[in-house]
Amino acid sequence: MAHDLAALAAELTDMAAADQRSSVFANSDEPAEQLAWRRLTARHGDRLGEIMDEYGWPTAELVGEEAARAAWLVAQHADRQLDVQRRALKQLERAVSAGSAAPRELAFLRDRTLVNDGRKQIYGTQIAGVKDGSPIPWPCEEPGRMDELRAEAGIEPFDEYVAKFATT
Repeated sequence: MAHDLAALAAELTDMAAADQRSSVFANSDEPAEQLAWRRLTARHGDRLGEIMDEYGWPTAELVGEEAARAAWLVAQHADRQLDVQRRALKQLERAVSAGSAAPRELAFLRDRTLVNDGRKQIYGTQIAGVKDGSPIPWPCEEPGRMDELRAEAGIEPFDEYVAKFATT
């Protein structure tokens, strides 16, 4: 079992590395590059589904910090596989309740899943676009409480978060 978990951890970190290398193609003007991104994220989403079937959510206790974060990244980018994203969200919720996963990652995945479902997000983690050089979030359920909710999940205030992406 320990060998299996080490192999699983390596597989997850490899998936995240491939994801990071290819993410530049997500919004490419080249259809072939966008297609390569979609194929990669679909393959990873399918594999994450199999991993969840066998192990449940891959927590840091199970596979280590880096591999657990990799699983979250794969779930974040499974945008065209809402079934996988929703399952990951449920399993991550249970892991957070048990104290084995970070509320911050859960908040990002919850917002991503809500936006992909065509609903309003909670924490303002998903950016719809840029207006006058400033990132604009997808609509939020309670915009007036967004920073309070972000703080509860361990996320910096929205203005600090978007300052990292702002173009001047």
